[in-house]
Amino acid sequence: MYLAKIFITLKSTVNDPQGLTVQGALHNLGFDGVQRVRMGKYIEIWVDEADNAQANTKVEEMCRKLLANPVIENFRFDIEELA
Repeated sequence: MYLAKIFITLKSTVNDPQGLTVQGALHNLGFDGVQRVRMGKYIEIWVDEADNAQANTKVEEMCRKLLANPVIENFRFDIEELA
């Protein structure tokens, strides 16, 4: 059993209105040192595969087919074997 920790972020060329909203709210709360905010998604998926290579292949396929929009998002993930 493997745990995939998936991080999905907007590409740097894509506008991030949610990030701008959070940045403005942080400034309103007195966090004036915040220079930039980019929002993203974090997903955990437990997969039952024979080995780490198969788990990596499956998780990458999931990201490419469903979890991330390749036009506007990048993704990366870490795979951890569970005892």
